[in-house]
Amino acid sequence: MDIVHYFIQQGEGEPLILLHGNGEDNSYFDHQMDTFAAAGYRVIAIDTRGHGTTPRGTAPFTIRQFADDLLGFMDLQGIAKAHLLGFSDGGNIALVFALNHPERVDKLILNGANLDTSGVKRKYQIPIELGYRMTKLFARRSEDALRKTELLGLMVNDPNIAPAELERIFAQTLVIAGTNDMIKETHTRLIAEHIPNAKLVLIEGDHFIANKRPEAFNSAVLEFLKSA
Repeated sequence: MDIVHYFIQQGEGEPLILLHGNGEDNSYFDHQMDTFAAAGYRVIAIDTRGHGTTPRGTAPFTIRQFADDLLGFMDLQGIAKAHLLGFSDGGNIALVFALNHPERVDKLILNGANLDTSGVKRKYQIPIELGYRMTKLFARRSEDALRKTELLGLMVNDPNIAPAELERIFAQTLVIAGTNDMIKETHTRLIAEHIPNAKLVLIEGDHFIANKRPEAFNSAVLEFLKSA
């Protein structure tokens, strides 16, 4: 692997890996670390490739590469199996990882994930696509434009998962989103409906419920993790 992930961890017990969203870092989960650690988990929040303190490296900048990176991270840390909680692009990483490495996933929590661009409300997706086209024009001449192009590209070109593929996920799964999420509620329900026996929870709020409604979010996640 061409990178070493920066990460923070807290607590002891079953590993619970937290995966942040596009352009973020592990600090997105500041309101989750203490609570989940106190509940008896070894909570690990990583910075994905090219985010936060983790270097960009030379490998492709794609959701599938990030899922491969996660496998390398778990191997390096000696983690045979973990609960995964992914937010937004982190949820997409968790989805791809669960499809490719089902034996490494205990319980799966998908917060604000999407299968493709059709799942994002157009008022959010259109500016993303316009920004991607704009920055792409300058990507060869500017490192800053290249970085922005790669980040926006994740939301334009990835993850492209067919709903039928989700039927191969047999990890216990919680699909959780805000009632006013940037992801269409019909799309969130589509994901939950195609993962066998998935549980769906909608929390009052927008895309960032883990950050803005931490008590409600953490309560729903812990109830799911503690369930048989």
